[in-house]
Amino acid sequence: MNDSAASRLDQLLFLKRVQEQDLERTRRWITDEERRQSERRRGIEARPPQPDWLIERGLDGHSPPVYVHVGGCHMAGKRSKGVEREQALRALADGVPACTHCQPDSELGYLEG
Repeated sequence: MNDSAASRLDQLLFLKRVQEQDLERTRRWITDEERRQSERRRGIEARPPQPDWLIERGLDGHSPPVYVHVGGCHMAGKRSKGVEREQALRALADGVPACTHCQPDSELGYLEG
């Protein structure tokens, strides 16, 4: 066997090893991505249900509520807390304004007065 044939065989064997390593790395990436997707799915399924009603607080934790929202309202701020229907109704009765976007007063059937 001449040197060029042996070196070509060595090159092909080397290429095979590199491709096997690349394939193994790709398989690890696939396994990692499948694990991440599974974790993401479990996290979404484990989330608590969205509250039906929200009360948004002022800038500090001690200031009075500023708005009542329907759960999931896009205008509800980060200082919003989920509450029961009765609490939302009580807040409206106590003069806390209803959000003009989600209109919780209409959703709750609350009539001023």
